Amino acid sequence: MAQGTGFGKTILIGDQFVMEEVPAIVSSIPFETVTTVERIDGEGWVLEDNRIEVPGYKEKKKEQQVGSINRVLEVMNFDVKKNPIKITVGGTLLAGSGVGASAASCVSLARALSEEFNLGYSIEDINRVAWQGEFPYHGIASGVDNTASTYGGLLHFQVKNGQQLFEKIKTPKSFEIVLANSGITANTALLDEFIDQQKADAPELFATRMKNITAQSYDMKKALEAGDLENVGKIMSENHKILVDMGMSHETLDYLCKSALEKGALGAKVTGGGRGGYMVALTPGKELQEKIASSFEKEGYKIITTTIGGN
Repeated sequence: MAQGTGFGKTILIGDQFVMEEVPAIVSSIPFETVTTVERIDGEGWVLEDNRIEVPGYKEKKKEQQVGSINRVLEVMNFDVKKNPIKITVGGTLLAGSGVGASAASCVSLARALSEEFNLGYSIEDINRVAWQGEFPYHGIASGVDNTASTYGGLLHFQVKNGQQLFEKIKTPKSFEIVLANSGITANTALLDEFIDQQKADAPELFATRMKNITAQSYDMKKALEAGDLENVGKIMSENHKILVDMGMSHETLDYLCKSALEKGALGAKVTGGGRGGYMVALTPGKELQEKIASSFEKEGYKIITTTIGGN
């Protein structure tokens, strides 16, 4: 029996457009999916999913989850007829849209298999396998979620000429954020079609938006490195307005963003694929973080509080 882990994540900018070569700023969060692999009698694999969830998430993602597990096994050339296994999934990461739940599952499964069967996979190998495991969930996976889940930290990530490039971002100190779930489970695979349609209907407008978001991403990177959180927050909120105009938000997410800003957050936006899932609010300082988190909890929203950044 062996265990593997994968971090959750949040994306501060560039969420939906990585495949358009727009750079994203992504951070792991200190909540993990833990997968246990154990040998069993029989043939094939069985699954026990014990993750805490946004109601209905696991059922809606069940078919994609099965496809993902099969793809991971295929990429790793793992024969479950010869080595039947039980896969048990749990951990502290809430299973819901927008926090990298699928990527964390892929990373943790790849690590558990490598450990249990002495496959000797490097961290680069784990990341590659997890990326492949993301395809059944996303249609075409950019690699941003699994990279954050595998390596951890705050990253600047970009797909350029088909290559996945990333570097760690160091900030003067860590800072607090609040993630709040809308309760809406989005179909991530359909988002690609939604974006492609916008690209086809108004190519010049789409190109302008991608150029603007790219500039915002680089500006945010500089602000993070300088510790200028007020500017980081301003860019987050400006980016959210673009996402709203593109139909990538949801009325509940818009309400949560507005509410966070009214209570003092420096910035707030959709995080993840959009049209459901989570929003993220920049809330530096424990007092501000707790104020906003508790107000969301009182309204019945599931929240995650954490710190990101630092060296």
